[in-house]
Amino acid sequence: MRRFSLWLRGQPFVADSLLAAGLFVLDAAAFISNVEMKSWLVFVIATLALTLPVPWRRVHPRIVASAVGAASLFTTFASAAAGETANLHLAVLGLPIMLYTLVAYVGRRDAAIFAVFVAADSILSLLILRQAVVMTLLFTVMMYTLAWIAAEFNGARRAYDEAVEAKLVVAEYDRDRRAEEAVAMERTRIARELHDVIAHGVSVMVVQADGASYAIRRNPERAEQAVANISATGRTALAELRRTVALLRTTQNTDDMPQYGTAGLAKVVEMMARAGLNVELEQTGNLDDISPAISLGIHRLVQESLTNVLRHAGHNPKARVSVVRRDEDVLVEIVDNGSEPETKTVQGTGNGVLGMRERVAVLQGSLDVGRTPDGQWRVRAELPLD
Repeated sequence: MRRFSLWLRGQPFVADSLLAAGLFVLDAAAFISNVEMKSWLVFVIATLALTLPVPWRRVHPRIVASAVGAASLFTTFASAAAGETANLHLAVLGLPIMLYTLVAYVGRRDAAIFAVFVAADSILSLLILRQAVVMTLLFTVMMYTLAWIAAEFNGARRAYDEAVEAKLVVAEYDRDRRAEEAVAMERTRIARELHDVIAHGVSVMVVQADGASYAIRRNPERAEQAVANISATGRTALAELRRTVALLRTTQNTDDMPQYGTAGLAKVVEMMARAGLNVELEQTGNLDDISPAISLGIHRLVQESLTNVLRHAGHNPKARVSVVRRDEDVLVEIVDNGSEPETKTVQGTGNGVLGMRERVAVLQGSLDVGRTPDGQWRVRAELPLD
């Protein structure tokens, strides 16, 4: 039964057709039980006029209300013309049904106009057919009042359901948008980590390979050292890549991230020095007890900056790395000897600088990249400790 009721909610025309059939059966029962009825033809015509329009009440509520109202008037005058002293058409229950329909689906203004018409029709029926005035008026007022109240209640409930449905749609859209943003952020994080690992190692290996190709005939020992550096750099990059991929395969937890600290920075500087970069490192304060996320951020900033120096600073590149732990943040500054403007990477372009900006933004820090007044190139970042 419940399943049938739910099905009827999705089939309004079928439900209203059953309602019209019920009104017709009630009217037929009234006709059969009334032995004093004089004109069966008038009764049948009036019954059909009152019930036939009902199935279309939700599709064309104004037209159906007008048709049912006109049928009610016809019933009154036809009964009077046939000499009936009482109007026993139970199908006139279609009038409060149409009042309910107008309130629920059209609006109070149209419903009020229809109510005025219904009041006039009821008074006219009382005058013409000489029915019991008091009882008929009480029943009529109660019936139409209940129809109006029921329509108001149903309208409020439908409005509430629509509001809830709209909120669910918005919540579903917001959930999908958040999922898309999470995927985009994860892809950015993966791209940033892989770029930092691969670009650094490959850049150092390319520089070493170029140096080895120049020195292989004139200075075999230097070429052999360059090849050894290439091998060491490749192994380090491969180990770093494996560790990064292992982290990316699982949910990121800052407690599981590697702690680089002073030893990690010294290792990066040593590797870059073997590649031919004249680099100085200055570390101030305790850098080994800060959070792994900040430690990784410092490591990647120094790594990426020195890689850019090696690639873009021309012949005899020099750089100075300064990492200072302060009370509320860590200051990271990498300054190199610069190069000609046409060979230097433009500020804010390239994946290297973009990756540094993204990483610093994730750590809620600030980054300044650009040329100093004396022609040097500087990367300066401030990473908050909290």
